Amino acid sequence: MNLDQFKPLTVYTIYIASTPEKVWEALTSAEFSRKYFSGFAVEMQPKLGGSFIVRAPDDSEHISGEVFEYDPAKKLTVSWNVNWPDLVAKLGTTLVTYEIEPAGEAVRLTMSERHDRDLSDDILSGGRTGWPAILSGLKSLLETGTAPQIKMAPPAQMLAALKAMGIKVP
Repeated sequence: MNLDQFKPLTVYTIYIASTPEKVWEALTSAEFSRKYFSGFAVEMQPKLGGSFIVRAPDDSEHISGEVFEYDPAKKLTVSWNVNWPDLVAKLGTTLVTYEIEPAGEAVRLTMSERHDRDLSDDILSGGRTGWPAILSGLKSLLETGTAPQIKMAPPAQMLAALKAMGIKVP
């Protein structure tokens, strides 16, 4: 896959009072991710080409993908394919990249969501709603030891746009 063909459509940068190693662990550990990601668990093979899975709280495979860039405590890029019927076929693959940089007494974490095609704002509203909650939970967990339990449903405009494309949504 040519990573250069993917355009960043969503980018967030946050600063976390932590170390690059702890941020990396939070992003790549099932135990850690369950605490800030509403019970979802990140499972990955820690190598280029390794599998990347996010399991829902009921242990079903919600997201599947592959590791494309792997530089511990610095950079991770994975494909992020939500397992809804026809979603990937119609919307293409999503790449999620985390870049971790020391910033004085903090860590600068930049998360980008890239796509190989243009997508409407209605479609992108799902990630643009979910990512701030996920990243805020990660930051709170690393800084205070607890993460807020943020409950949210997929945005109505995203669900309507997916249905209009013939994609079955939960």
